[in-house]
Amino acid sequence: MTLPDTQTIPWIAAFIGMVSLLLLVIWSIRRHRDPRLHIKCDAAIDELVPSLTGLTFSTSIPGNSIELIENGAFFDALLDSIRGARHSVHFETFLWKDGQLGRRVAQALAGQAKAGRQVRVLLDGNGARKLGTAALKEMEDAGCRVVFFHDFRLRNIGVLNDRTHRKMVIVDGREAFVGGHCIVDDWLGNAEDGRHTADISVRLRGPIVHSVQSAFSENWTGETGELFVGEEVFPHLAPQGDVLVHAAFAKPEGSAPAVKILHHTAICLARSRIWIQNPYFIPEPDAIEAFGQAVSRGVDVRVLTPSTGGTDNPLVQHAGHRNFEKMLRCGVRLFEYPHTLLHQKVMTIDGVWCAIGSSNFDDRSFETNDEITLGILDAATTRSLDAIFERYVARAREIELGEWCRRGVMHKMTDHACYLINEVL
Repeated sequence: MTLPDTQTIPWIAAFIGMVSLLLLVIWSIRRHRDPRLHIKCDAAIDELVPSLTGLTFSTSIPGNSIELIENGAFFDALLDSIRGARHSVHFETFLWKDGQLGRRVAQALAGQAKAGRQVRVLLDGNGARKLGTAALKEMEDAGCRVVFFHDFRLRNIGVLNDRTHRKMVIVDGREAFVGGHCIVDDWLGNAEDGRHTADISVRLRGPIVHSVQSAFSENWTGETGELFVGEEVFPHLAPQGDVLVHAAFAKPEGSAPAVKILHHTAICLARSRIWIQNPYFIPEPDAIEAFGQAVSRGVDVRVLTPSTGGTDNPLVQHAGHRNFEKMLRCGVRLFEYPHTLLHQKVMTIDGVWCAIGSSNFDDRSFETNDEITLGILDAATTRSLDAIFERYVARAREIELGEWCRRGVMHKMTDHACYLINEVL
């Protein structure tokens, strides 16, 4: 091996230094601020929705209807709505893989574009990389405008870790779908076995649809520069029900993202119950502290997640395991579901308020991804979500502190190793 001569060494050192400095600058520019959140308040959450929406850069909007749709039935409702569009369809999702479901969705969107509707499709550049050329060609040939969010180009080098994880569809500006469903064949069926995913999304009608349309516009405008206006996309929306809804999706520079503030504040305001269903549950220290304080107030705190055998990403579950002992000692009840992937992102508070959307309970969703979560002040919707929790938790395994502390050394080592990279999982 030939060693570099003494005249070359300073140049190599200078080059390494410049590269290191450049990487540091990029990291500093892109680094999201992570303030330690805290709040002191004795009022109940149903009395503080205006405060909750103000803190999350949104507005409480009355007069809406909410329909919960579970598992594969969601796509029947979604496709019927798309096929019934008269003016526009706006579609944004993270994960789209080639398959039966993807071909059905592409065909429905292409059909509407051929009929002269405005069809805008925004797909994450990473999550939709397995979309398939046939589906993409069918949509584009029909006149759909398909755009990839933060695709792999040199100009995106500083934001390649920032993904849109939102799953939402807006039809004619009058009806919206928000939740966790992905365009993957695993989401078909009824979560009846280990190959079919369990998930929940909502269909919205009423004035809140404007907020969902705004969330779509945020990323669409950022990628294309196009501003869309008019009755076909932002129509006058009369009340369609009596449900109060607010949408958290803003991610301001220099402050915590709205979805993180929403979840943390709701935990701090709970007075009797916090029930969480989430597939990727890796709470930060301030959230764990908030859970512990809630238990000390007499709040029943329960968390339902998939087991490492039921998830599609065991590394995430192991990262979450790292803090299970601390949470158990705080009095939080933890349940793992082994039968299939539970993908719903749901939190209910005190039987009166609930949150549902695309956000996982982890650093990636709370700090990095673009997400959307709906806050819903409605006892009926909250009861329905609690009933879904109870249905799945009946077949789950509750984790006991003593047994958990005795888990194997390799399990513990894997938990700690995965937690080190939890922000990029």
